Amino acid sequence: MSTTLSTPVDGARPFSEFASLPASEIRERTWAAKRRLGNRVVVLGHHYQRESVIEFADARGDSFKLAQLAAASPEAQWIVFCGVHFMAESADILRQPHQAVILPDLRAGCSMADMAAAEDVAEAWDRLTRVHGDTIVPVTYMNSTAALKAFCGEHGGVVCTSSNARAVLEWAWAKRARVFFFPDQHLGRNTATAMGVPLEAMAEWDYRAEDLERQNARCFGEGARLILWRGFCSVHTKFSLQQVREARAANPQVRILVHPECPFDVVQHADLVGSTEFIIDQVRKAPPGTAWAIGTEINLVHRLGLEHPEQAVRSLQKNVCPCATMNRIDPAHLLWALENLTLGHVVNKVAVPEEVKRFARVALDQMLALKGAGAPARAAMARD
Repeated sequence: MSTTLSTPVDGARPFSEFASLPASEIRERTWAAKRRLGNRVVVLGHHYQRESVIEFADARGDSFKLAQLAAASPEAQWIVFCGVHFMAESADILRQPHQAVILPDLRAGCSMADMAAAEDVAEAWDRLTRVHGDTIVPVTYMNSTAALKAFCGEHGGVVCTSSNARAVLEWAWAKRARVFFFPDQHLGRNTATAMGVPLEAMAEWDYRAEDLERQNARCFGEGARLILWRGFCSVHTKFSLQQVREARAANPQVRILVHPECPFDVVQHADLVGSTEFIIDQVRKAPPGTAWAIGTEINLVHRLGLEHPEQAVRSLQKNVCPCATMNRIDPAHLLWALENLTLGHVVNKVAVPEEVKRFARVALDQMLALKGAGAPARAAMARD
């Protein structure tokens, strides 16, 4: 049930011809390739992309928003997704039949998504349902493989985003007594806590445990309402409570604004918590002179600072690195993909197998059917 990736294309120009080109030449040729392709191609840029890539994006947003935009661009034959692998998969699930999805660098993965292999989740599910029976709803975060989205669709579950996690959990608990949430433990825990669920009702599933039964004993307990996969975002887990305290000591007026993928104690001590779109919206509508310390990927924080010079915007972490896998999409790879398209060569096509796509679409459609699921989180976890 793994995603099919394209094999080398006969006649395509190799990436080695582009790797060492000067930045100025790459930029000029990329614009020229976009002009030649016209509306036959749409370039999508995730918010975490670097400025030298995002400038070529026809649309920018979070992963699900971009996948929806791709499907809503019927004139585009090719969707070049400047993001990571699971995002390109989602775009392929939602695309129209005549479209093809291209990921400029197939090495652009996601460490969080990689922490939840489909076979490990299936084994955990078998063990949990053996004990709990038909009392569990599987919920996967958008930041997961197409195989896990399909798993949820096949087992009566659903997909969630950071914006609609609360609505999804409400729906799931209305159906069954328990939720099995993967792959990001922090989003699940932070959302459930904001809903009033006590920590004692949550348990972590350690997929790396040598003895899955013994070391995950709490997950089999009658009181476990939320079973959290022990996965996390390597970027957002670098933010700490100590950084929050230092930011407040440096400026008592600072507003701490973080993503719900951050650790529990960071979220508990933040002023505002929400999705990437929520973070952008908070800065955009704030009065001039507001000071922000933001806990999310540095490329977005930097861009917010550039676009809102009337605000004082900084990262919550002083020495922060960008998302390493997201940054594998660089200007040279984008140019390589676009120039090959001008020659009729589709390189790095991402194609989800039809069976996987069918069940993944079931889980995505269920999410979209939920009342309010497509709306921004707004104040779901905001604090005054």
